[in-house]
Amino acid sequence: MRDFHQPGRSMVIAANGMCATSHPLAAQTAIGILQSGGNAMDAAVGAAILLGIAEPQMTGIGGDCFVLFKPAGSEEVRALNGSGRAPAAASAEAIRERGLSTVPTEGADPVTIPTAMDAFCRLNADWGKLGLGEVLAPAIRYAEEGIPIAPRVAFDLAKDAHRLSESGRRHFLIDGEAPRTGQMFRAPGQAEVLRKVASQGRDGFYTGEVAEDMVNTLRAAGGCHTLDDFAAAEANYTKPISSNYQGIELLEHPPNGHGATAMLMLNILSHFDLPSMGLLSADRAHVEAEAAKLAYDTRNRIIADPDHCARLEHMLSLETAEKLAGLIQMNQALAMPAPGAEAIHKDTIYITVVDQDRMSVSLIYSIFHGFGSGLASDKFGILFQNRGAGFTLTEGHPNELGPRKRPLHTIIPGMLRENGRVTMPFGVMGGAYQPNGHARLITNIHDFGLNVQAALDAPRSFADGQTMQVERGYSDAVRADLTNRGHNVVVPETPLGGGQAIILRGDGLLEAGSDPRKDGCALGY
Repeated sequence: MRDFHQPGRSMVIAANGMCATSHPLAAQTAIGILQSGGNAMDAAVGAAILLGIAEPQMTGIGGDCFVLFKPAGSEEVRALNGSGRAPAAASAEAIRERGLSTVPTEGADPVTIPTAMDAFCRLNADWGKLGLGEVLAPAIRYAEEGIPIAPRVAFDLAKDAHRLSESGRRHFLIDGEAPRTGQMFRAPGQAEVLRKVASQGRDGFYTGEVAEDMVNTLRAAGGCHTLDDFAAAEANYTKPISSNYQGIELLEHPPNGHGATAMLMLNILSHFDLPSMGLLSADRAHVEAEAAKLAYDTRNRIIADPDHCARLEHMLSLETAEKLAGLIQMNQALAMPAPGAEAIHKDTIYITVVDQDRMSVSLIYSIFHGFGSGLASDKFGILFQNRGAGFTLTEGHPNELGPRKRPLHTIIPGMLRENGRVTMPFGVMGGAYQPNGHARLITNIHDFGLNVQAALDAPRSFADGQTMQVERGYSDAVRADLTNRGHNVVVPETPLGGGQAIILRGDGLLEAGSDPRKDGCALGY
């Protein structure tokens, strides 16, 4: 039990349904959809699209999504890959000939075909109870009438507004300035797009006037995108991968997502007695950092488009983890891994919903960097993701940019299953931090006995790039200890990620937490 004298919040417990996400109005919208007869898929899709209006720098209909879900009456977990492909004319060689060694993060070059909307339409048709118009109605209303900017959103908007192009500034700024806390943000162009989707389905987005607006904008910015590229956009069902940590089954998306990185981290950490180290000890932070370096270095060599990823079995083998764990020394930090794909960033939304029939949805949805590519379609203001910056330009690498390829993707929804029963849909946002965040959340709960809210609240650390980021919740003594072991310790400008989780308890109740690093909450009924 937490100390009620101290600031904080309790986990939320409910009997019928639950949503946890990063904005209160989205959580409220999801609960409203459930109470109106929708199921968890309806609620997750409707609230996720709304989050593109509530947190426009984080996500939007010009982005991608990944979804894990458990249908009602089953413990089978299914997966849908809603990530987009490079245009058919994409060429790593053409970018290398311009003297570049990485895919740019802004403009048309990094824009892969946004595929979240195809995923949402497919999920609604295959698994939803309500019509698409009912599911999209809340997002349409907020896009037209406006939504007040929340405090964390305002912080991120101000930090990332410089990345916007002229068209992006016109659609996403207010009087030329980043929207401030409490100002009303409106997106009438996106409302019009969503109305087309509500009446025409995915063709309202990928063909006709909306697609023409997107293609014309991208080609004017130097892109090679075509109407055929958009018409061909397609999410696809796939089979989750799984691994075991101390009797708990972790389910993740297969590549091109990098959920396997979380699995390798946990396999490495299983060789250490974490509880004996202490929750916020330098030893625990050090071992986790070393496991992350080794797992991420492996990721950089292997994870790619599923048609080009040939060594996943090696990455997930227990023998690989044992060998890597043997490289960790308690008194000396390993060198940081060589960089892989270009800057893995921190801008994403995550939502999880469980309904009365215990359908469970774990959905993550992103435009990658803050404000994505910075480029918005001229007429409708669809902000394009820059997921192509996740490709490498290294010739012959499995993740090399190429026609119709999917890049290494950082967004990973998670689920836990114990004794054959799904027990926790969860996600931890934060770009590259996400696999580390999955490992941290799972070990917080299962090694240190924290409840779901306390596990999300607890301070975080992360070996990223050339630094070890250690949040202010750690003591100066721990930071000094880590520095003495060779870590380049810094306090990050922004907190590490954010997360949400719902526990399906054995007694039939639902228990949820939502990360204080964001504006959101868990709500149940």
